Amino acid sequence: MNVQEYVDLKKFSTMRLGGKARWLAEAANDKDVQDLVLWARQKNAPVVMIGDGSNVIWRDEGFEGLVIVNRILGREVLQENANGAVVRVGAGEVWDDIVGWTVDKGLSGIEFLSLIPGKVGAAPVQNIGAYGKEISSVLMGVGAYDTKNDSFDTVLASGSGFSYRDSRFKSTDRGRFLITSVTMRLFNTKPEPPFYASLTDYLNEHGITDFTPAAIREAVTAIRKGKLPDPTQVANNGSFFINPVIGQSKLEQIRQKYPDAVSWPASEGKTKISAGWMIEKAGFKGYHDQLTGMGVWPNSALIVINEHAKTTADLLAFKQKIVDKIKTEFDIELVQEPEILP
Repeated sequence: MNVQEYVDLKKFSTMRLGGKARWLAEAANDKDVQDLVLWARQKNAPVVMIGDGSNVIWRDEGFEGLVIVNRILGREVLQENANGAVVRVGAGEVWDDIVGWTVDKGLSGIEFLSLIPGKVGAAPVQNIGAYGKEISSVLMGVGAYDTKNDSFDTVLASGSGFSYRDSRFKSTDRGRFLITSVTMRLFNTKPEPPFYASLTDYLNEHGITDFTPAAIREAVTAIRKGKLPDPTQVANNGSFFINPVIGQSKLEQIRQKYPDAVSWPASEGKTKISAGWMIEKAGFKGYHDQLTGMGVWPNSALIVINEHAKTTADLLAFKQKIVDKIKTEFDIELVQEPEILP
């Protein structure tokens, strides 16, 4: 095992902030994961596993434990029939590469999640979603090392506690399971409308009427490239805030002042209101904060960017400025999507 000491964690977060890790090592297979967990236990050190760090923000004080960087690759078709296929992929694979791989096979189910940054292992943790689709709709289970029982197990989708941008891996069992693989059931059918308004507009503008998985992937990729910064060029964690879920009466109250409020139906008669729309209304879209060195991307108010911030404290101060303004203006408490570690 190649275990490094005192590693700068800025290199392992696309926001490029944070302190140092006491130890850091890469895992290329299941045995590496188990060996590294046992190594850390001998030192009485906590363990955290990451992928690209696209949804991770490190604290300024760093991490007094072992960071395992997931490099577990692999992709295979486990079952295939006229209806679709079951595929299993390594948690260290690039998520968008896997979307492209499945779409090239003519399979449908995750094409709406194109160009979401990060590795496959992070997808079930966040229950990633876009354009009305979530990975929970196709996930069968995850392979993981259970640090509580010291064994490799499969956690079925039915036991994963999925909800909007949440799962047991993120909440009740945070840190317990180190995800090594993901298994999904995908389909041979074409995606069917209705689609989200922005996607529908793109398809109409480009005269696309054959809604193949490849056509949807191409459209989603083009839309996202037009709105979102490349994290390798501009330090960011993608969508920084979750779209709040509110009641209908709350939405009607907001629309008395803002008839153009952007929202979508949610489960149980609730409504998702656009966090990006609220942030834009509050005057933060394209905002540059000289005090903290943070800002908001001009093409999407959901994207908080690090322009020249030096510390995570700077980021959190700027985040609070946005949260406070939204609370005052809309009486809604914004919740951030990226995870602060440890």
